[in-house]
Amino acid sequence: MSEAGAGVCGNRGGERLGPGPLVLVVGPSGAGKDTLIAYARARLADRADICFARRRITRPADATENHIAVNEADFARDVAEGRFPLHWQANGLSYALGPEIAEEIAGGRIVVANGSRAALDEARARFARVVVVHVTAPPEVLAARLAARGREQGEAVLRRLAREPALSTPPDLRILNVDAADAAGERLAAFLSGL
Repeated sequence: MSEAGAGVCGNRGGERLGPGPLVLVVGPSGAGKDTLIAYARARLADRADICFARRRITRPADATENHIAVNEADFARDVAEGRFPLHWQANGLSYALGPEIAEEIAGGRIVVANGSRAALDEARARFARVVVVHVTAPPEVLAARLAARGREQGEAVLRRLAREPALSTPPDLRILNVDAADAAGERLAAFLSGL
């Protein structure tokens, strides 16, 4: 998938983006979404019809997530210019899927992205087909994983977990990610293979 993309994205004239599906992997912080996506990406590396999105985030790049770091001013400009087919705010940061996602979906490819439950309604308004994978884990597991990442501690971890929105509709796949990452990763890879 190319990292470059130009032009205005979104639902031009009310037309939703398609025909390829957008697979949004959603769930609470610490559920292991990025780990499972990375596993599926490696497992499905030979599938030219499936691509994995790199989100734009207003957070510096780090080892915990493969994203494209964007400053607030550039992010706001790109939103104003309509460059992002989907964007949202969460946990004090701005997130977006880049214009290359619209190109891949227009080409009929399956695009897999780490998304947000709070952005699902907007995604359904902008994309012709949205598939939702909900990854979760028990609260104590989520708290331990968040603390291990080192971005937040103590009360900040509990506040983050308390902010997590509920799903507005049932997901297409639910994964309880408590065992070895390869078990849950295989479930995700198998599901994506069947789309």
